[in-house]
Amino acid sequence: MTTDTAQPASVYDLTPSEEAESLATFAVLVDNEPGVLHRLVGLFAARGYNIESLTVAETDRKAHTSRVTIVTRGTPHVLGQIEAQLTKMVSTRHVQDVTRDPNGLERELALVKVRGTGTDRVEALRVSDIFRCKVIDTALDSFVFEVTGAPSKIDKFVELMRPLGLAEVSRTGVLSIQRGTDIL
Repeated sequence: MTTDTAQPASVYDLTPSEEAESLATFAVLVDNEPGVLHRLVGLFAARGYNIESLTVAETDRKAHTSRVTIVTRGTPHVLGQIEAQLTKMVSTRHVQDVTRDPNGLERELALVKVRGTGTDRVEALRVSDIFRCKVIDTALDSFVFEVTGAPSKIDKFVELMRPLGLAEVSRTGVLSIQRGTDIL
């Protein structure tokens, strides 16, 4: 007689999921009123979700609306929960998962300060030209470059500037919009 010693799986088993995490960008159109940003950030904090980038600005003064672009990370299940919770917020008018939208565009602006002289200075200028950066300040031993593009482009530019004298980086956070005639 064989006995099976395996225990049935509990419905309360909270072992970590094997799902891979990924970045997601959500564009949220909200009423422009006091406390909205606080509630939105509180939603993330209360559930232990991290915000990797947050950009907010009024987009229509007459309609009193603002556009919030949030970049976060999670499993597909967690990202689905985030989207559902953003949609349920009282002041939310619309939520779009830009990452999954084939018409979604994401861009960011960064100011990058590089210190260097001699060949490092020449190389920094050469690399900045390849990335279509704009030199917005120059001194005898430093540059400030303006670079725009997808966040991955900015990440790559920063990494290439590191050995050439990267001194400081300031990034705006991700902005998003949809190609074509559709609007948020």
